Amino acid sequence: MKCSRCGREAVYFARYEGRYYCHKHFNELVEGKVKRTIRKYRMIKRGERIGVAVSGGKDSVVLLHLLAKLRKKFPFEIVAITIDEGIKGYRDKSVEVAKKNAELLGIEHHIYRFKDYIGFTLDETVEIMGARGERLGACSYCGVWRRWLLNKAAEELKVDKLALGLNLDDEVQVFLMNLMRGDVARLGRTGPYYEVVHEGLVPRIKPLREVPEKEIVLYAVLNNIEVDLSECPYAVEAFRAEIRDWLNEMEEKHPGTKYQLLRSYDKIFPLLAKTYAKEVKLNRCKLCGQPTSGEICKACQFRLQVHERAKLKFSLSDKNGEDHRNSSFHRGA
Repeated sequence: MKCSRCGREAVYFARYEGRYYCHKHFNELVEGKVKRTIRKYRMIKRGERIGVAVSGGKDSVVLLHLLAKLRKKFPFEIVAITIDEGIKGYRDKSVEVAKKNAELLGIEHHIYRFKDYIGFTLDETVEIMGARGERLGACSYCGVWRRWLLNKAAEELKVDKLALGLNLDDEVQVFLMNLMRGDVARLGRTGPYYEVVHEGLVPRIKPLREVPEKEIVLYAVLNNIEVDLSECPYAVEAFRAEIRDWLNEMEEKHPGTKYQLLRSYDKIFPLLAKTYAKEVKLNRCKLCGQPTSGEICKACQFRLQVHERAKLKFSLSDKNGEDHRNSSFHRGA
């Protein structure tokens, strides 16, 4: 097939608009969406220092490359931030990919590890708490600690905003999950901008929110960008997977479904943001000083919970005469 714009060989067909794109014009398609999103919501201003959360996966690495390209014409600083949760056989590979890409682009790069700031790797947490310890899975601990550590890193590195590699599919999935759970308040806090920026919380931006996941994958392939495509061994959230599969099925039957859902959310978001943003009253956590709605933040609650379970588990092991010296927690303690 031929490119709808220039007649050259096409590499991509955008079913949602019925157009074919060659390599050159496909790049312009993706880059144009990102530029328009940043401009529309004034995500980045000249001279700002932007932190980019780079896991090494396709979304975050492509975002890093796109922002690096954009800053050539629109000057701002970039610093890459990688969170190492401590997942053996998975995160160590993706951290190296993140490091390589940052070096290639000449971007300052910092790695923050769960072990150093939380006291436990995610693997150790699962070993201590069990796969579904305290009725929570690994993803629950990981999500809370990642958000906490990203904000802490952004504060320490003095960035003005934190860019996340959340794409169109991610945005629509979260919208539907919150809607089906009846979590209207959260819908007022996860949109394209912040109605209120709370002291101590670094604003987060999502420049890829208009770009479908498959376009990000293709952009990486066509432009020889090294990314880690492996899946986290703990990523088993069934509800999200069901929403993802349903959305993909609807997109196949009705091209443009994902964009229509995003547009619907963006229309109601301003009303929700004004209603619920003012209701949130944040204090400072008594243990770590990070913003929280209670006295102790969720990250510290989880940390204390795991610490207490670890002490109990290994004290019982000692009493029973069990040798736990070879456990991953004992090696890292």
